[in-house]
Amino acid sequence: MLTAIEGRVLGCLMEKERTVPDQYPLTLHALVSACNQTTSREPIMHLDEHEVDATVAGLKQQGLLRFVHPTSGRGVTKFRQIANESWELERDAAAVVAVLLLRGPQTAAELRVRTERLHEFESVDAVEAVLHALAGAGTVQLLERQHGQKEARWQQLLADEPEVVAAPMVLTPESVKGSAAERIAALEARVARLEAALADLLPSPEESEVMPPEEPLPAD
Repeated sequence: MLTAIEGRVLGCLMEKERTVPDQYPLTLHALVSACNQTTSREPIMHLDEHEVDATVAGLKQQGLLRFVHPTSGRGVTKFRQIANESWELERDAAAVVAVLLLRGPQTAAELRVRTERLHEFESVDAVEAVLHALAGAGTVQLLERQHGQKEARWQQLLADEPEVVAAPMVLTPESVKGSAAERIAALEARVARLEAALADLLPSPEESEVMPPEEPLPAD
C-alpha cells in the first residue's frame, strides 16, 4: 500500500503522460505543481518540493518510477512513471486507476466523464467492465452505497486515501437569508412560549371579578 502522497505523485505522472505528452517526463517543479492543482484533485494538497523529492526517491526504489537525467550535462532531472508496467495495466485500466488516485472514490459514470482526456470510453458499461476486471485483480473495490448517495462508488486499493478536510462554511445571500429566517422563527416561538407562561401566572378575567376587594390596612 502506497502513501497518500505517493498515490498523488503517481496519479499525476499517469495523467500528465496522456494529457501533456510534449511536457512529459516532468521536472520536480512541474510535478509539484501537478500535485497541488486546484482542479481535478480531491482533496487539494499543498506539497512542497522537499516532500515530492523524497516521494519520487521512494517510488524509484519500489520500481514504480524512473529518473530521466539530462544527456547534455545541462538541464534538470525529470521523472516518468512505470507503474503501468509494474501493475500490468492496459491503457483503459490505467486511465481509471489514475483518476481514482487523483480524485478518490467515484461512480462509474463520474469516471467515464473524468477519464475522457486519458482514454475515451464508449459507455458507462465499458467503464464498469474495466472496474470489475481491476476488482478481480485486487486493485479496486466497490464501496457500499452511503446514505444520500444514488450510486455506489469505486475506490482504488493501491494507496491510502488522503484525509478530506471539511471546507469552511461560505456565506451566500441565500444562506444568510435562510439563517435570518430561521432566527426569526425561533424568536417568534420563544415569544409565544413566554406569553403562554405569563398567561398562566396572571388571573383570568373571570377570577378577577369574583375576588373580594382588598381590605384597607389598619391605621397606626
